[in-house]
Amino acid sequence: MTPERLESSGKTRTPRKTRATALRRRMHAATCLLAGATLASTMLVAAPANAGNHWFTDISETAVPKAECGPGSLPEPGLQGDVSAEDRLSGRSKRGYHCNLTKLGNVTGGGGGIVSASFEHCSYTGSLFPGNNFMPQPGVGIVSAKDPRKPRIVGSLTDTAMRAGTWETLKVNKKRKLLAATGVPFVWGAGFFAVYDISDCERPKLLNARGGGLAHPIPFTSHEGGWSPDGRTYWASGIAPGHLSAIDVSDPRNPRVIWQGLHSFLGHGFGISPDGNRMYLSNMMGITILDISAVQRRDPYPQVRHVAAYHWPDGQLNQHSIPITHGGKPYVITADEGGSGGVKIFDVTRVDKPRYAAQLKLEINLPEHLDTQFRSSMGGSLFGSNPHYCAVDRPTDPTALACSWESSGIRVFDIRDLDRIREIAYYNPPAQKGATVLTRPNSPHVVASIIGVPAIEFLSLGMSLANGRAKLNEMVGPRAGMVVGGDVSTDWCFSPPEFRGNKIFVTCGDGGFYALELSSRVYTPPPDQDSYLG
Repeated sequence: MTPERLESSGKTRTPRKTRATALRRRMHAATCLLAGATLASTMLVAAPANAGNHWFTDISETAVPKAECGPGSLPEPGLQGDVSAEDRLSGRSKRGYHCNLTKLGNVTGGGGGIVSASFEHCSYTGSLFPGNNFMPQPGVGIVSAKDPRKPRIVGSLTDTAMRAGTWETLKVNKKRKLLAATGVPFVWGAGFFAVYDISDCERPKLLNARGGGLAHPIPFTSHEGGWSPDGRTYWASGIAPGHLSAIDVSDPRNPRVIWQGLHSFLGHGFGISPDGNRMYLSNMMGITILDISAVQRRDPYPQVRHVAAYHWPDGQLNQHSIPITHGGKPYVITADEGGSGGVKIFDVTRVDKPRYAAQLKLEINLPEHLDTQFRSSMGGSLFGSNPHYCAVDRPTDPTALACSWESSGIRVFDIRDLDRIREIAYYNPPAQKGATVLTRPNSPHVVASIIGVPAIEFLSLGMSLANGRAKLNEMVGPRAGMVVGGDVSTDWCFSPPEFRGNKIFVTCGDGGFYALELSSRVYTPPPDQDSYLG
């Protein structure tokens, strides 16, 4: 194509179509370079040369089938998982959306923190620093849902770690009836650790009054944390540069660090195999598999060995993993917090030769809809529509998977057949539009809403634009100017949705604790139900 000439000036210009093509090519090159550099940096630290590095390069363009909504539902009107810019502006999102999953009861408090935990009929609300300290009952809130239609706050946990902000560290070990968390004031924390006996779930008792408090901190860093299945070890992972610590809680009155190491470019959440010997540790764009058996055995000088690493460009900031057994084979379910990679499932019968078994995406996560997701999410702050924490209804042959999906609410899937996974229900809670730091000091969404741009999606959106799957003009909508100052026009759901028979207990950032009920049309609890998040 020859350049057009501007008659008035004598200058030449490239036609609009040619300029757009050139722009796409430059964007494609830049995005590929960034994605490649990110993957390479992850790989360099994630596993040594003698470990198995596995690349899964495909970008999934298939969504799970939509839930078929029964009577009484208030379904999403558009794309699966989308809360449109128009619904946000009109106030429609304040009514929420639900399909085969209805609210029984709710208690908001000062907001739901980032990750909360539950045990029996109780829920423990994660704390956000410094906001939780300005609530009537500071620290980690205790919610009793003995009557799920009338949940109520019955107290709070106020140890230093609990008031310092628990981020993604607040976890329960059901076997030993213990609740633990580390103090994470903002993204990264160190030193503060608290363990509670929750045998009486409404009246937890602090066990480590000395070790881990303000006067006696423990040497570790954290952003995320969780238990070994037997409850003898609490693992704390620092976000960067991937610092990992094993805290011996055999005697919960005297926790102590027994191993530390640097094992991933970005340490995040994880899942641990039922025998406690293998960790699936989240990294920037994938998971790192570690042999932690020496720590589990309590060897005198334990060594943690890299076994393998799985990498992919379809999704970033892997959040956590759930090891399960399905049909007699071991699998791992893993969720990406950003990048619209959804949830992936791997057959790890041979952990050094994994088989990609399935992937779960909503329509709003597909490459051709990332422009729509950006358009809708603008003004809603950093996060868009991605899974954060998930739980299965039992670790062996699970029948259902429930995930918090950020601005898309709570999503429930039938996973009995891994080749035919389908969505069966969802509940996207009413937006708490108008909430402020004065009314929701413990809401990460309200606090983060000084920023309006869904920045966590930039890399995946850039790849979709570069590949011609998304369109720049489709990104522009009526909320395009909301770069600063979000309006909390959806909720942010981050916590694991936990199964309780045909009910689900979950906490979202703005709306607090919800007791939800699944329709018997779509879900029958297995007799050996045992809600499990890895």
